[in-house]
Amino acid sequence: MASRDLIFAMLSDRGRIRRGNEDTCAASPLSGVFVVCDGMGGAAGGEVASHLAAETFLSHLGRNGTRPAQVEARIGAAVQAANRAVFQQAQRTPQLTGMGTTLVGLVHAAAVRENDDAAALWLVHVGDSRCYLWRDRNLERLTEDHSLVEEQVRAGQITEAQAMESPMRNLITRAVGSQATVEPEIHDFDPRPGDLYLLASDGLTRDLTDDEIATILCRVPPVVTQAVLHSTCRELVEAANERGGGDNITVLLVSLKRT
Repeated sequence: MASRDLIFAMLSDRGRIRRGNEDTCAASPLSGVFVVCDGMGGAAGGEVASHLAAETFLSHLGRNGTRPAQVEARIGAAVQAANRAVFQQAQRTPQLTGMGTTLVGLVHAAAVRENDDAAALWLVHVGDSRCYLWRDRNLERLTEDHSLVEEQVRAGQITEAQAMESPMRNLITRAVGSQATVEPEIHDFDPRPGDLYLLASDGLTRDLTDDEIATILCRVPPVVTQAVLHSTCRELVEAANERGGGDNITVLLVSLKRT
């Protein structure tokens, strides 16, 4: 599958409570790279961090395409480049001290594995922005939040319902740019024609449950167009706003065309 087999749409909204928008969504469709970042560190710092991380990530992966066999290493290097850019900017600018950002990205690359000509999709994330797969009318979450409450849930200390109400749900355990280095999670898997991938900041997933997200995605027809994706992005954002819109809301949808 080449990048021409991808259709995407994205939308970012400040929500109903925040004065500004610290989220960033960006794409390089020719390189098959898509990213969502959710900044932190105050209105100015969060916006700077998310934009800088997203731009650096895309630029690093877009220089020579994404087809070499060392795709995983190149993705890791792109995250480290984004981390350095944010961290160094914060070091140079006192009012930006402590800024950082989450990052979730998809990289679509063909022939990245030895003796395997099949296309592969790579997923990278840091923090609590998420990626979901909608396949065969089933929603699967592909990322685990790097957050305190997620660690507590995995350890059996609290339930999912308690995590949703926890006053510590904002605390993430990994962020791009908050330290000199960062450890991203990177995975590859085989996409199928008809797959729909959702990248989202936590402004969506805090106001909508997975079941509510799935209900909206159920309305996506089998033959997906860019207009359909734009409409679905709007539906997701509007639904989160109707539930309170307590944070910035960003969604990015990537669809693999059916053959």
